[in-house]
Amino acid sequence: QVQLVESGGGLVQAGGSLRLSCAASGRTSGSYSMGWFRQAPGKEREFVAAISWSADSTYYADSVKGRFTVSRDNAKNTVYLQMNSLKPEDTAVYYCAADLAYYSGKYSAGYWGQGTRVTVSS
Repeated sequence: QVQLVESGGGLVQAGGSLRLSCAASGRTSGSYSMGWFRQAPGKEREFVAAISWSADSTYYADSVKGRFTVSRDNAKNTVYLQMNSLKPEDTAVYYCAADLAYYSGKYSAGYWGQGTRVTVSS
């Protein structure tokens, strides 16, 4: 089992920045890809970004490309999401995930955090 705990959410004005962190514990010896999803009010959870174990590959949803950056520090068992140029439509609960898979055009994950809320005011 892998436990994931997010932090760094909050309220920010449009155009501002936030950095989310996700600390992994438990069975962290596995070479897991990690990533972020989000769920806005009244909408389904959607993929945001992913990063491979070695950090040599990253993937982003079109809606965040050029504004968000995913990174990881395996020595600290932590993954980050740097969010710049935030928009009101980025308002959502952001979930950290581990052991991602891509199948039939969709991402899924084996492990999930509890989520951290990000609110972007206009």
